[in-house]
Formats: sequence, C-alpha cells, structure tokens
Amino acid sequence: MIRHLSTAILLVLACHSSIGYSQTTPVNDKYAQIDITVNINTAQEEELATLLSGIGLKKAQEIVRYRNENGPFETAEDLAQVKGIGLSLVDKNRSRIKL
Repeated sequence: MIRHLSTAILLVLACHSSIGYSQTTPVNDKYAQIDITVNINTAQEEELATLLSGIGLKKAQEIVRYRNENGPFETAEDLAQVKGIGLSLVDKNRSRIKL
C-alpha cells in the first residue's frame, strides 16, 4: 500500500513539475519522451531510483547516505564521489540532475 502511494505521489509531483517532451534517452519505457528533472539534494531514494538512468535502489540509498553525511551536492559532478557512481553515469543523467 505504501509503495503504491509513493508511486502515485511521484507521478503527481512529476505532473506538476516542468515536464516537456525530450529526445533524451529514457530511464525506462514508462518515462520515454518525458523531460524529467530530479533535485539530487532533496529527492528520496525511490524517486532517484525511478527517475535517474542507471540508478537502482542501492545506488539511490548511497546517494542519500552520502548527502546526509556530507551535506548537499554543489555540482552534478559531486555525485561521482558517491560509491558506485562515476562521471559517465553523471553525464548520462546530466539533463535530469537538478541542484
């Protein structure tokens, strides 16, 4: 029930954010052709895992853990300091990353 509620909340938030059509590589088919941005300093684990390409739940947990221990990210490149995330993954998501 909570998982379905979280998914519903994410979809509502996505609908109320600045969404447009994009030619970027989709995270998955569900979000194909949708331009989505994710604030890496405030997003929860499930949102990061769902909306960022190549980020599963474990990497999303690492992002949140790193953020809690070290403070907010100042640049998108700072994500590369998180265990399991390299600059190529940051580049893959650059259009989706918001600070």
